[in-house]
Amino acid sequence: MINNAQQQAVDAAITSRRSIRAFLPTPVARADIEAILDVAARAPSGTNTQPWRVHVLTGAPKERLGDAILAAYADPAQAAQHTEEYHYYPREWVSPFIERRRKVGWDLYALLGLTRDNKAGMAAQHGRNYRFFDAPVGLIFTIDRVMAQGSWLDYGMFLQNIMVAARGRGLDTCPQAAFTQFHRIIAKQLQLPANEMVVCGMALGYADPDRIENTLVTEREPAVSFTRFVE
Repeated sequence: MINNAQQQAVDAAITSRRSIRAFLPTPVARADIEAILDVAARAPSGTNTQPWRVHVLTGAPKERLGDAILAAYADPAQAAQHTEEYHYYPREWVSPFIERRRKVGWDLYALLGLTRDNKAGMAAQHGRNYRFFDAPVGLIFTIDRVMAQGSWLDYGMFLQNIMVAARGRGLDTCPQAAFTQFHRIIAKQLQLPANEMVVCGMALGYADPDRIENTLVTEREPAVSFTRFVE
């Protein structure tokens, strides 16, 4: 049986999860990373396929990956040669999703003092993805190309488990689809086999409490707005 204190602890881990975009340099113990991944691996998966594969980067390997991606990102001609292998976002935006996307973007830029005409500033902020926002741990997630859409649903639950388990240990995360554009660079840097496809990245570490961008709290619709009880 789950008691009230346990329920509150689980709820707090879920509701306190936010995308953190500035981290302290404080190291994360390997034992903690392994424990988080062990807990996350309890995510459900169709017929127990467990489709996830995780590549953990710290120190020099993390820096090398960031350097390689940023070199391409900073050169428009090179960046144009790198495209995502799958569509994370819709090809055509419609309401209410486009309004939500725009709001969170401009809310973040407003905190950072970035105006619409400051393209260089916005590009620099986006580029911080590739340093994992200075988190001490960077995670790259891959999946075997043979796996189908159902396994990607399973993968999402695994990623959520990582983020919640991290919060339970006082750690923070930022899931990052930005890495998918540069999957070829990632494959080369991590020496991925041809059958492995990049799903996303994630920053892991301790949030910097003094950074303004970490005060951003995105809005969520109440359950009543997206739920229908069939009677």
